[in-house]
Amino acid sequence: MIHIIQNDPEVPAGIVGEELQRRGVRQTVVRLYDGEQLPGLSEVSAVIVLGGAMGANDDARHPFLTDLKRFIRGVVEQEIPYLGICLGGQLLSATTGGEVTSNSNGEKGTYSIMLTDEGAEDRLFHGIDHGFISFQWHNDSFSIPQRGIRLAFTGTCHNQAFRIGPRAWGLQFHPEMNQDIVREWSSWTPETAARTEEFVAAFQEWETDYCEVSRQLVANFLEIAGVDS
Repeated sequence: MIHIIQNDPEVPAGIVGEELQRRGVRQTVVRLYDGEQLPGLSEVSAVIVLGGAMGANDDARHPFLTDLKRFIRGVVEQEIPYLGICLGGQLLSATTGGEVTSNSNGEKGTYSIMLTDEGAEDRLFHGIDHGFISFQWHNDSFSIPQRGIRLAFTGTCHNQAFRIGPRAWGLQFHPEMNQDIVREWSSWTPETAARTEEFVAAFQEWETDYCEVSRQLVANFLEIAGVDS
């Protein structure tokens, strides 16, 4: 069983959820934005925390973030497999000694990402090239906690992935995208709405490579977590 924590109604699990379903892995979605409660740690065997339009430090506007941070601390302490995507990665950094900086190193669109030497050896990126394609949609960025290991980077955003402890990973990039989500997010502001077709066309051009990487990430995380159907 995978617990997927959804923070924003417009930021779903996308092809990550579809890949779990294709593999016959049971999943349950906890919709924090809708008032649903986090599970007890004893109920959790693996966790994926999704992104959101809010910032990792927006507890005053989104009080559920305070409980989510406490939950993430417990997950890391108990070495429960954790995968944090964008906001989920930022929250992992914030709860383990790193910092999340607003309006810093933002990226939007389809990007090439590079693995560090440590990333190339990391279990989460097994079978993935040193340079790979993924999708970005963030204004904020995280630092690597003192005990963390930097795994990936871009020219714009130095910290794209890290691991802390044996089984907790934070990603800045988005492996869950599909064309519908790209189009939806592009509509959020007038600036990005004007570039919608550009964002969609670039994603379509690289979609095959992108999906291959995303599915490999999911497969690797499931193997690490020891989760089956």
